[in-house]
Amino acid sequence: MKYRIIKEETVFDNFFKIKKAKIEHDSFDSNTIEIDRLCFERGDSVAILIYEKDTDTLLFTNQFRYPTIKEEDGWILELTAGTLETNDNPKKRARKEVEEEIGYKITQLEFINSFFVSPGGTSERVFLYYSEVNLSDKVFDGGGMKYENEDIELIKIKTNDLIDTLENNQFRDAKTIIGIQWFLNHKI
Repeated sequence: MKYRIIKEETVFDNFFKIKKAKIEHDSFDSNTIEIDRLCFERGDSVAILIYEKDTDTLLFTNQFRYPTIKEEDGWILELTAGTLETNDNPKKRARKEVEEEIGYKITQLEFINSFFVSPGGTSERVFLYYSEVNLSDKVFDGGGMKYENEDIELIKIKTNDLIDTLENNQFRDAKTIIGIQWFLNHKI
């Protein structure tokens, strides 16, 4: 099956971009469809599920996320994560985000998967990793980058509390739920 971009333009360009395109693509009944679509160009991201072995905890961040205020107060538990810059190496970015956000030095990274966040409207793809640390690997302050106005709290959840926390709907972020499900299937 084939597609063709007839026209594409950037209709919004600030911190993020929005592109508008007229596309023609093959249909499953051997015809073609012509459609107009918008794409929120978010950029790719990394996320890291971190298990602290000597305390038997998983490490999460708690921070304010404006888009989540429609549900509660805007603070959300999630995996350590960050946006990839142009030509960034995902593993290097993952290590840097862990240092900046929660203060740990990680050495080993296991690739879990990559996935699109919401392919109906955004181009964002997440590269999800797993890492194990010990308490002694916390060698930086964490808390996020002050010049970016980040204010990040480290949250530790014992593995025996993980399922209850998940079932009580305390995780509201897709990449975090995907990481937790992977952990429950592969590490417990």
